[in-house]
Amino acid sequence: MRDDVLIVTQAELQILLGLSRATNDLIESAFTALAQKDVIMPPVMSMDIPHINAEVDVKTAYIPGFDGFAIKVSPGFFDNPNLGLPSLNGLMMLLSARTGLAKAVFLDNGYLTDLRTAAAGGVAARHLAPKHVKTVGVIGTGAQARLQVEAAYHERKFEKVLVCGRNDDHARKCAKDIADKIGVPTYPVAAREELVRQSQLVITTTPSRVPLIDAEWLHPNLHITAMGSDQAGKTELDPQILPRADRFVCDRVSQCIELGELAGAIDAGAWDIERTPIELGDLVVDPSLGRQSDSEITVCDLTGTGAQDTAIANYAYDLARAKNMGTPIKSHN
Repeated sequence: MRDDVLIVTQAELQILLGLSRATNDLIESAFTALAQKDVIMPPVMSMDIPHINAEVDVKTAYIPGFDGFAIKVSPGFFDNPNLGLPSLNGLMMLLSARTGLAKAVFLDNGYLTDLRTAAAGGVAARHLAPKHVKTVGVIGTGAQARLQVEAAYHERKFEKVLVCGRNDDHARKCAKDIADKIGVPTYPVAAREELVRQSQLVITTTPSRVPLIDAEWLHPNLHITAMGSDQAGKTELDPQILPRADRFVCDRVSQCIELGELAGAIDAGAWDIERTPIELGDLVVDPSLGRQSDSEITVCDLTGTGAQDTAIANYAYDLARAKNMGTPIKSHN
């Protein structure tokens, strides 16, 4: 039995793993577990700190059959870019599922969270995006805008990307980064409506508290993944979008009722509370619950689950041990 704790840095993790179809598969397995196993996943512990434009979330989940379970601390300090610092950072701890002893600490500055969040978008695209996607539109210009498009590209080989953000310079930089990464022509656009109407897959990646997409912009052959609403009060979609969609899917209904786009639709009286949305894990297990034709309009509400953190933390630990990376620290005398 190992009695050391493995300390792994962001630089080491960036060498060990990145986005790929296999990463999407890994996160898909977490959603499968949520649908099929007795996963223990408590509600997100979320602390909003409005007077410094910040928030902190803590997530965890125990998945039967996994050697360890993760506890993830994820701060978002949204004025950090003014200081030359990233908005999101944090760390993950991996504890033994058998003894509770610490196995690893990932000083990842949010890197693993970024990967698992983007991969969840990839899973949503796999099961809900039209089979033939020509244009992807992304609203937002941060790390997730780049990563969500990359994860989706592993599922749909689209031909063009449109980027819309509040800052034109940031949008141009984001577009260049995406084009350089996946080799697809990418263009900044000024109008969100133009972006939605031209796209078959739209991804929203912002901490917005006001809707960014109007229900009147919906069209057949469209999928929307909204991943920014991960705390009460955030919203990226017009509440009327959810009831108008042919299929509305949540990563975890119990979370989305409190944190996601579903919460906003319920508060606005746009969603019948007697109607239970499909969960992404159920859709993975039973594809008949997913998109049935390209003409449908589908929406996926991603709030981020502790199960995703546990899946990627176990995988990162196994990779680090196999590659002899990280620094082992004795945890007992």
